[in-house]
Amino acid sequence: MPARASRTADYFPEPAGANTVRIIPLGGAEEVGRNMIAVEVGATGDILVFDAGFQFVSEDTSPGVDYILPNTRYLEKNAARVKGVIITHGHLDHIGGIPFILPRFGTPPIYTQNLTSVMIARRQEEYPDVPKSEMIVVEAGQTMTIGSTRVKFFPVTHSIPDSMGASIETPHGNVVISGDLKLDHDGTTPSEREFKTWGEIGKDKNIFLIADSTNAEKDGFSIPEVRVIQTLEDIIKTVSGRLIIGTFASQFERMIHIMEAAEKYNKKIVLEGRSIKTNLEIAEKTGLLKVNKDTFIQAQDVGNYPPDKIVILSTGAQGEEFAGLMRIATRQHKYISLNERDTIVLSSSVIPGNEIAVQKLKDNLYRHNVTLIHYRSSDVHSTGHGNTGELVWINKQVHPKFFMPGYGYRSMTTCHAKAVEQSGFPKENIVIADNGTVIDIEDGERMNIHKQRVPSAPMVVDGFTIGDMQEVVIRDRQSLAKDGMFVIIANVNLKTGKLRKSPDIISRGFIYLRESQNLLNEARILIKKTIEDSTRNMNPIDLDYVKNTLTDVIAGFLFTRTNKAPMVIPVLIGM
Repeated sequence: MPARASRTADYFPEPAGANTVRIIPLGGAEEVGRNMIAVEVGATGDILVFDAGFQFVSEDTSPGVDYILPNTRYLEKNAARVKGVIITHGHLDHIGGIPFILPRFGTPPIYTQNLTSVMIARRQEEYPDVPKSEMIVVEAGQTMTIGSTRVKFFPVTHSIPDSMGASIETPHGNVVISGDLKLDHDGTTPSEREFKTWGEIGKDKNIFLIADSTNAEKDGFSIPEVRVIQTLEDIIKTVSGRLIIGTFASQFERMIHIMEAAEKYNKKIVLEGRSIKTNLEIAEKTGLLKVNKDTFIQAQDVGNYPPDKIVILSTGAQGEEFAGLMRIATRQHKYISLNERDTIVLSSSVIPGNEIAVQKLKDNLYRHNVTLIHYRSSDVHSTGHGNTGELVWINKQVHPKFFMPGYGYRSMTTCHAKAVEQSGFPKENIVIADNGTVIDIEDGERMNIHKQRVPSAPMVVDGFTIGDMQEVVIRDRQSLAKDGMFVIIANVNLKTGKLRKSPDIISRGFIYLRESQNLLNEARILIKKTIEDSTRNMNPIDLDYVKNTLTDVIAGFLFTRTNKAPMVIPVLIGM
């Protein structure tokens, strides 16, 4: 496997030659989320962009940041050649960045299927002042010319309807991009539909495949979604008390089946969570959901029906503090109170990093003596991403010349690569890419990986600001969160360099001032000495120099006395 490319901030390669196809992952190759891939067809000069997602942030690593986005500087540099953005499906890690980043490279037209187009339009309503791309609705199985390049769209199985992959035609063979996917299968046998879809793709000469790696650390085949749906329907049918189901609003098809099953067994549905209500409206608008409106009731009306006739569908299965399920569990919901006759189903697995939050949710639920069903105890959740057995099967059907595992952390893409290699794929034809890696396929036969990478540092949404992540700002926020700050305010006589009075000290998140008087008194003496020693024989007095000296001295003093490193902020006022 080719060695990791070196980082650089300003590498912009010349356009690909006529016999070259260039692939550049701009996001999603080192993480789950912020997915974006650029494909440049040298024969036509066209650049096609696949997906424009964001990544949810961790307060530990990116405090104060709203979203993390792909870096689009390469696309901005080549905006005139970007002919379209193809969106594979409607999850936020594939559409969430659209209002933030598409205007940065010319607001090119968007090509996607019907449901995804409605979800994008609904999200765009939240940003009325942002320029909108033309929306071109396509169908799976359709072939369309974008710019001067032909692209074929094909259906894939995922946890949301209208998911698709794409095959880009080039003079030397096709580039196939899977999008997020799993297989519809029975045991380890894919369905006839999967055989037909991937068999048709495999008939063509395919020079490059990028495939989903999100679940590549798990062997074999995933649990079929049909088994999950049947399990949930059985629970809805047989539960003796009130039923509360926590799931992702993005599990579109599952949510629809839950609603249809509830109506089938004459039960009323309560929706908890803005995203679930939004997706319900979208499902109705696109004709995916055909449930009588009388099936839905408001939370304040649950007491008007027998408990075994109530199904509450709620967000918050990941333990989010302000989501519906946690508010119910912690007795903060205005209308819904739990009791020992209730059954709670957590129809989701635990996203890495959410383990503590989910455990807290489960503990709070058990305080009510409820019956709790989750994915470890029953088949109430199936991933939307294929295990390695499915991924290897897809690779063999496509039979590409070169392969890049995409969509995942390095551990995921590496496991995907090793599984494909062990199935007999040539090791030298596999590339494990990082964001910004430039991969050229020349004459359909040779792979050339550039030593330098195009700009790939994450871009962030921080309030009203969109731009490169300013590491200094993030480090400052992390420092403040860890050790707090220590502010010094001193009035300095610009003629003598002496302090006019004892310095004022403000501490936030570092020490409790009332209980640290000895430390503060020592600090004041050291501050006075440091300032007056620094200004001795200085004419004129350079307050910036004095600030820097004071910061170093006080930071060292505080660390020695407390083993903490607060941010020291000196404010010197010359008078």
